[in-house]
Amino acid sequence: MRLTDKKLRIAMLGHKRIPSREGGVEIVVEELSTRMVQMGHSVTCYNRSGHHVSGKEFDRANVNKMKQYKGVKLKTVFTLDKKGIAAMTSSVSASFCAAFGRYDIVHYHAEGPCAMLWLPKLFGKRCICTIHGLDHKRQKWSRFAKAYIMLGEKVAAKFADEMIVLSSGIQKYFMEVYGRNAVLIPNGVTRPELRAAALIEECFGLQKDSYLLYLGRIVPEKGLRYLIDAFKNVKTDKKLVIAGGSSDTEAFLNELRSLAAGDKRVIFTGFVQGQMLEELYSNAYLYTLPSDLEGMPLSLLEAMSYGNCCLVSDIEECAKVVEDHAVTFKKGDTADLQLKLQELCDSEPLCIRYKEKAADFICRRYNWDQTVRQTIRLYQKH
Repeated sequence: MRLTDKKLRIAMLGHKRIPSREGGVEIVVEELSTRMVQMGHSVTCYNRSGHHVSGKEFDRANVNKMKQYKGVKLKTVFTLDKKGIAAMTSSVSASFCAAFGRYDIVHYHAEGPCAMLWLPKLFGKRCICTIHGLDHKRQKWSRFAKAYIMLGEKVAAKFADEMIVLSSGIQKYFMEVYGRNAVLIPNGVTRPELRAAALIEECFGLQKDSYLLYLGRIVPEKGLRYLIDAFKNVKTDKKLVIAGGSSDTEAFLNELRSLAAGDKRVIFTGFVQGQMLEELYSNAYLYTLPSDLEGMPLSLLEAMSYGNCCLVSDIEECAKVVEDHAVTFKKGDTADLQLKLQELCDSEPLCIRYKEKAADFICRRYNWDQTVRQTIRLYQKH
């Protein structure tokens, strides 16, 4: 029976854990896997063991013991829960499980885990990979970790049956460096329900339109140094909320706290999820993502789906998402970022114009169901 004629048995690996909002990869894996199950396919996700990347206080109850989530089978694999080797050990463990398991498709997520993609392929599995970003360029990794990530990139380019990328820039990179065709399948977003400020007022004294928001991982490539430096010189009573947990980057988070010291308008919330996250998105005056490097920023899609005015760096991965429905500044240019922040703080009508069209545009342009259909077609391709 051909793959196109039957329901598929799919394994996914390379993420940390689902259900757990620890990063963009985890959101993508959860959205894909749960929707594929609804279509009648069988999906197994291989979770890392260990604690939430932002600290064990954020662990979801019994996540390491869960066997199923919304119909998705969960298997927790051996992991050395140490910085720099957790991803490697868990992907090695998961690859052995996938190689010997009864699967039609093994879907790898992120570059590093792809170092083991050859193993299930050796056992006759159809191997797909999604490159969420050029991870070897991220500043947090050690020399050894970067070398391993580059190995994963090379193995993926050589052995994957199909490669998925999230932006045309990364698609071009794989063609130029490896002569490898990659299929562009962007992430999706779901229109959310807006929430009134309740928890955020109780915990941080935040009211609607009283703050500018950054929400994402606290890592160097997100441009947070520029953001804090620029905001300190913006004349406004609004606060700057930096919401998110460290991702093996505690020293960097401490550096940012020192940089913001003396400006009481800057608030670090730590990792947020659930109602707190929804309220932060729902009530921001504007959302900003000053990144130097992205794959396809899910936080930006989410922020726009909540109807936010967005200010982003002009890197291709952000600019192509927002088109002319958000404000951009020159990547790494603190002065230009400060200028744009000041302009938006001073002009509420300008901010409102962007807010009015953001949600309709982004929800029409990026849709999870479409993403899943495209991915399944790629699984079934001969």
